[in-house]
Formats: sequence, C-alpha cells, structure tokens
Amino acid sequence: MFKLVKQDSGVGKVSLVGAGPGDADLLTIKALRCIQTADIILYDRLVSEDIRSLFPASTPAFYVGKAMGNHCIPQEKLNELLVEKAQKGFNICRLKGGDPFVFGRGGEEMLVLKQVGIEVEVVPGVTSGIGAASYSGIPVTHRGLSQACTFVTAHAEKTLNIDWQALARLNHTLVFYMGLSKLPEIHQQLVAHGLAADTPAALIENGCRKEQRVFTGTVSNLEQLAKQYKLQTPTLVVVGQVVELAESLHWFGSLTNENSEWTQLSA
Repeated sequence: MFKLVKQDSGVGKVSLVGAGPGDADLLTIKALRCIQTADIILYDRLVSEDIRSLFPASTPAFYVGKAMGNHCIPQEKLNELLVEKAQKGFNICRLKGGDPFVFGRGGEEMLVLKQVGIEVEVVPGVTSGIGAASYSGIPVTHRGLSQACTFVTAHAEKTLNIDWQALARLNHTLVFYMGLSKLPEIHQQLVAHGLAADTPAALIENGCRKEQRVFTGTVSNLEQLAKQYKLQTPTLVVVGQVVELAESLHWFGSLTNENSEWTQLSA
C-alpha cells in the first residue's frame, strides 16, 4: 500500500484523532495540529471533504474507511499497518469521524499498538450524537424533558444485541448511531417493550455538514420518513421528548440559506 521510506531509525507515534461529525470548524486545535504535522494520514469514510481539504498537500493520505458490507481494508490488516509504519519511524494521524472512543474502534487499535510498545495518544472529537443533535436544534438533555441520554450503536452484522426492555423504560433521550438500515427493528422493539409509538423522534442526515437534513416525526413513522425522503448514510436517529424542541431551536442554515432543511411531519 505504501512505498514511503523513513530516513531515521526511531519508532514513530500514532495519534488516534477525532475529526468530529463533519464541520471542519469543529476540529480541535490539537486535531488540526496532528493533521498538519503527521508523516502519514489514514482517514475513515466519515471524515468530510471540508476536513480532507485541510490535509497538507505534501502529506500522503490514504482512505481506510468502512461502509456496511464494504471494508476497503479489514480491521486486522489496518492494525498491522499501523504497527508496521510506526515501527519504521512514521508519525501517523489515524483520523476518525466523530470521537475515536465512541463507536470508532479506537480502543481496539490502541490496545494493539500499546501491546507492541508503540507510543499512542488519543485526541477526542465531537461525537455526532452531540454535534448533529446540536446542529439540529435538539438538546440531548433538557430540564423537564430529559435528564440523561444513551448512545447506542445500531451497527451489527446480523442482529442487534441490545437490551430493548431497558432502553424502552429509561424515559430519556436515545441516540442511535448508524441506524438507518435498522429503523424497522428500532421501531418494533422499542414499542414492543413499552415505549409509546407516538414518542417524538428525528432523523438527521449528514449532521453538521452543509447538506444536513433533519426530519422529525414519531417512532412509528421513522421508516416512512426515511423512504419518502430517500435518506442516506450517515443518518443519526434521536428518540425522546427533546425532539419537540427542534422547531423552536432550529438554527443551522437559517441565516445563510445553506442546504440544510427542517421538516415537521405528523405521525
């Protein structure tokens, strides 16, 4: 994959860097510094074009992302690649969408690196469950509506290994990552375990990007919304009373007429 040659004999360092949910302005100063000083950048599918435009032209950058059913490089091979290049003296920016430790497999990569004695650091990023919700006018907690929030990954090879009964009874905000293909199961399981079918819910497509779209409805019509408006990944699912604030607090794009959209549909 690489034909780079590092001249010095020292061992390199790996930075597991959170790129945030898409808006380049949400990068931390440390994340930008890592991007600018790395010898190699390895980036995921959810790293936006705006962020990729900040990569130095002289720095080799390689796509190592994963989509459902399409991994350009298996995780095990990626782990080996990180070890190999760091041992050859390269300083690597391993750039991930959102936060490396929130459904980002950063912990797995860090364990492998530390086991062979490679220096590694974590640079936290804004996770989409907070960033995309905020850009949609949906506070994940709000006095009188929700005192807590639970993040859930809806990504699974076959079935979701989730305690649906516990989720349905929490009575606070639920945020499902990578949930677009699992909308029927999310609806059916939550309602079957006691959540009201008319609980407010939202779908946020391309959160924190200029093409962001937000659709609100109820748990019962999420699948209908996704089909009607032909939503694509990445789409975040938010369930809870806080979704009712989306219209009142909607702000992103409203002043600049960017391609953000807010749609209220009744159940």
